Amino acid sequence: MKWDSLLSSKRLGFDRQEDVFPKRSPFQQDFDRIIFSSAFRKLQDKTQIFPLSESDYVRTRLTHSLETSSVARSLGTGAGDYVCKKFKLNSILPSDFGAITAAAALAHDIGNPPLGHAGEEAVQEWFKKSEVAADCRKLMSDNEIQDISRYEGNAQGFRILTKLQYPSNRGGMQLCCATLGAFIKYPCLSNSKNKPIGVSSKKYNVFCTEKELFKEVAETLELESIGEYSYARHPLAFLVEAADDIAYRIVDFEDGFIAGRIEYNELEELFSGIIKKDNLLASLKFLNSKQEKVEYLRSKAIGRLVDEAIDVFVVNHDTILAGKMEQSLVDVIESKPYLYQVYAKSADVIYNTPRVSEVMVAGFELISDMLDIFTASCNDVAINGDNASPRSRRLMYLLPNSNVYKESEEWLRSPYLRIMYILDYISSLTDSAAVKLHKKLKGISI
Repeated sequence: MKWDSLLSSKRLGFDRQEDVFPKRSPFQQDFDRIIFSSAFRKLQDKTQIFPLSESDYVRTRLTHSLETSSVARSLGTGAGDYVCKKFKLNSILPSDFGAITAAAALAHDIGNPPLGHAGEEAVQEWFKKSEVAADCRKLMSDNEIQDISRYEGNAQGFRILTKLQYPSNRGGMQLCCATLGAFIKYPCLSNSKNKPIGVSSKKYNVFCTEKELFKEVAETLELESIGEYSYARHPLAFLVEAADDIAYRIVDFEDGFIAGRIEYNELEELFSGIIKKDNLLASLKFLNSKQEKVEYLRSKAIGRLVDEAIDVFVVNHDTILAGKMEQSLVDVIESKPYLYQVYAKSADVIYNTPRVSEVMVAGFELISDMLDIFTASCNDVAINGDNASPRSRRLMYLLPNSNVYKESEEWLRSPYLRIMYILDYISSLTDSAAVKLHKKLKGISI
């Protein structure tokens, strides 16, 4: 792959590249478009670790996305400095690399349904076990079945960016292809026969409804083709992935300390192992409280991990550019053993606490109930029209009158598109809004 193509400022839905000016590049404009979007704002009430938390300190998906974007900007700028010098990219600056990765990282969780990964799992389980879903599956193609049975927030995110936000525009938010390429960590469809290698094939990033938009992005960037609708990962997607890995592992551990689930001494030991500075303990003595010390250790640990990830990107640059990199950057860095210990401890005492598990289990019921109710009603209206039950017709008024659907009646004939219509709505709900809607649908509150 070639950097001149990989850094394309062509906007999805346009036929030409935009000029890149240092004052305000198209990639910086992408960042602004994302941060001012309604889909991004809703992340303020979506779960990061502690669902429906009453604390005003712990992170939400919004603060996590902002922090990940900050880390990604540093990673992109550092890697961009190397690439610009090696390939003499006169029209592109290291800061443009930083802007691309920052924008992509800002949007990396924008497709998450309520209650985080438990929300994704709830959709998958509902589709495999619900009788309402079983009737739909009989009329769906293999690709459509795979899309829902392996429902993926990453693919929902690409759908939001390229279609659901500003649906009147071809290309949705009409972001630059370089930004979208960096956003796509798993460049294939749910049922792609020839998948990308290694970590790039762990999940998928595109529903079949957006496959032509995905193909346009991939061909504009000249990503290495692996098969039909399957490509090698954009090199900057490795940096966006690393930013997410660094941010959530370190920051979740900090939140675990604030929540009283991680002992200070354990945090200091693990973070000090990452930082590797002889005078670190002497510096900590000047800080008065444990919280101040934790914040200092967190900032230094992230800084060290950023440097290590940039070094790994540079060392493996040719392999990454050839589409042959099989591991994520944090699986190769020097501090991998410490990051593994941080994650293992987090899984033990943070991610699987009784309170978190209670809310997540309740979330399975909540999302399953809503999918059953809306899908049955949507099927009733699609099949019976004016003869549908009054309840079904009333429920349809709750679903958004999206341009994606009102311009075509194809969804009336397609169970897959009906489910996608409902998932677009449910995935857009914040945690609190989903709980309130479920209570109303079940008649518990009005």
